[in-house]
Amino acid sequence: MRMLVTGGAGFIGANFVHTTLEERPDVEITVLDAFTYAGNEASLTGLEPRVTVVKGDIADAELVDRLVADSDLVVHFAAESHNDNSLANPWPFVQTNVIGTYTLLEAVRRHEVRYHHISTDEVYGDLELDDPARFTENTPYNPSSPYSSTKAASDLLVRAWVRSFGVRATISNCSNNYGPYQHVEKFIPRQITNVLDGVRPKLYGQGLNVRDWIHVTDHNRAVWTIIEKGQLGETYLIGADGEVDNRTVVEMILQQLGQDADAFDLVTDRPGHDMRYAIDATRLRTELGWTPIYEDFRSGLSQTVAWYRDNEAWWRPQKQATEAKYAAAGQ
Repeated sequence: MRMLVTGGAGFIGANFVHTTLEERPDVEITVLDAFTYAGNEASLTGLEPRVTVVKGDIADAELVDRLVADSDLVVHFAAESHNDNSLANPWPFVQTNVIGTYTLLEAVRRHEVRYHHISTDEVYGDLELDDPARFTENTPYNPSSPYSSTKAASDLLVRAWVRSFGVRATISNCSNNYGPYQHVEKFIPRQITNVLDGVRPKLYGQGLNVRDWIHVTDHNRAVWTIIEKGQLGETYLIGADGEVDNRTVVEMILQQLGQDADAFDLVTDRPGHDMRYAIDATRLRTELGWTPIYEDFRSGLSQTVAWYRDNEAWWRPQKQATEAKYAAAGQ
């Protein structure tokens, strides 16, 4: 199988590439990545010759058409995904998440190539802390930020291309990922690397915002399950029943690194900060038979903490610029 993976040098995409190579010896992968700050060549080191890396923009129609024409399957991870960045400058999110997805859809339409679209639970908005409900495939879209609204737009494009043009596609909306190779601007790796550097973690508001955490390996195993068993034209939610509030996450990180659980500081909350996400992955579990490996968040977090502790050479080059950006924003 010849596979095109967009955003394959980013966090989830790079892990997907590693997982695929380990478990599927018959797959050859082309990674298309723009190598913005979030793409890291070091995440793909040593994977040749089964992986070919192409530097380029998913909105480059000529390049995308050529790569799609030579593929049996396209898995679309590439996205601008950091909420804080979308509040500061929404345009790159429109360019990549909307126009880039349109460009890919037109290419897979022309060449009749199977397509899987990676999306987020943030398209559904948020839930109250005391609400027993969880997001399902039928939850109405209610995005809160430029990031989540452009991801919602990309999902709707996929649905329209399936219905109007017969594109062979599936969609997955996943809860918050954590694990190796995640950029240090993101919540969990930022807290881990701050503690490793002797810096007190910072929490927005009171740290009560709840995320439904899933280890990136479990996410990518679910993506393969959907590719192989999912019904074309359908959407599947991916989650591992991992609801934990941000304060508890930071306390766990501190304890796992030998610090006092209360050694953190509270800072002013960001605008439009969603309170709670929660995924109901019943359909994925019952119809397609998927189950997570990391059913306990604490064990998955322990593996992640160990990875960052042991791979400073990977994250250290990103750290200074990331913290300088946060400092300039008063965060």
